[in-house]
Amino acid sequence: MNQLPDLAELIDASHVVTLPMNVQFRAVRHREALLLEGPAGWGEFSPFLEYGPAEAAAWLRAAIEASWEGYPDPVRTSVPVNATLPAVDPGRVAGILSSYDAAHTIKVKVAEQGQDLAQDVARVAEVRRLFPEAAIRIDANAGWNHDEAMAGLEALAEYRLQYAEQPVDGIDGLARVRQEVARRGLGVLIAADESVRKESDPLAVARAQAADLIVIKAQPLGGVRRALEIVRDAGLPAVVSSALDTSIGLRQGAALAAALPALPYACGLATGSLFSSDITTDRFLAVGGELQLRAITPDPSLLRSHAVSAERRSWWHRRLAECHRELLRKMG
Repeated sequence: MNQLPDLAELIDASHVVTLPMNVQFRAVRHREALLLEGPAGWGEFSPFLEYGPAEAAAWLRAAIEASWEGYPDPVRTSVPVNATLPAVDPGRVAGILSSYDAAHTIKVKVAEQGQDLAQDVARVAEVRRLFPEAAIRIDANAGWNHDEAMAGLEALAEYRLQYAEQPVDGIDGLARVRQEVARRGLGVLIAADESVRKESDPLAVARAQAADLIVIKAQPLGGVRRALEIVRDAGLPAVVSSALDTSIGLRQGAALAAALPALPYACGLATGSLFSSDITTDRFLAVGGELQLRAITPDPSLLRSHAVSAERRSWWHRRLAECHRELLRKMG
């Protein structure tokens, strides 16, 4: 990206929406997002509310890339995706996973605040009972300390985990867990997610031998092209995931997954089913366990019905301005 659009142009091109969710996810029940309509299409800017300008600026860069530059050429026309199961009671597992038409791979949230390991085991056990042939991966979102992570992986390894995503915080913490997993012979691969959010982190993960694979997201890494560079330099297998995106943001993630030279794992891009509504009547949902690449265009009536209040729109425009200044500063 050689030149940024003017701030006024971005504000004029923006639509700020709030979407209701079917189930609480990361303590979120309504997801806010700023959508940009540019000359190349639509982009999404939706950093979580607690992120400051330094971190959120990469998300804006990704949105501008999508809406002003478009995507690089794909090497595949469809992307396999996993089902995502929030940290719910076992009795709700079947109902939530029924919204996925082909749950060949299932990511199960664990280490939820206020829950214990017994609840995690019960949840994973129910998934394995219902889907005996599925690939099961767990995601702790760095919610465990070292001892908790090892206890959790010991207890859950018997359910044939594909991998464990970010069991602990930090690159050093991941490296310790990975070493101990190998020493105990648990056979669980370790994936880095939160430790790959900043542009320099993937290389540090690789150098520290802290993970067997990395989980990447188009928005936090600054867009599809920048994420492709990071995967190339890290030299680790990559799983593309979403950040509770609208169909627009999911399309950005699919563009990244479609452009990767290799895609050994199903991607976490089926989270559109966690929303009870979206900004398009033709939602970007999986068919047969895959997302088919296609253009996503919001419906004007849905943009209006899901529009945030004037106060929230002003808040997002201020945030847009802060991140725009941050990008200008980084560029020069």
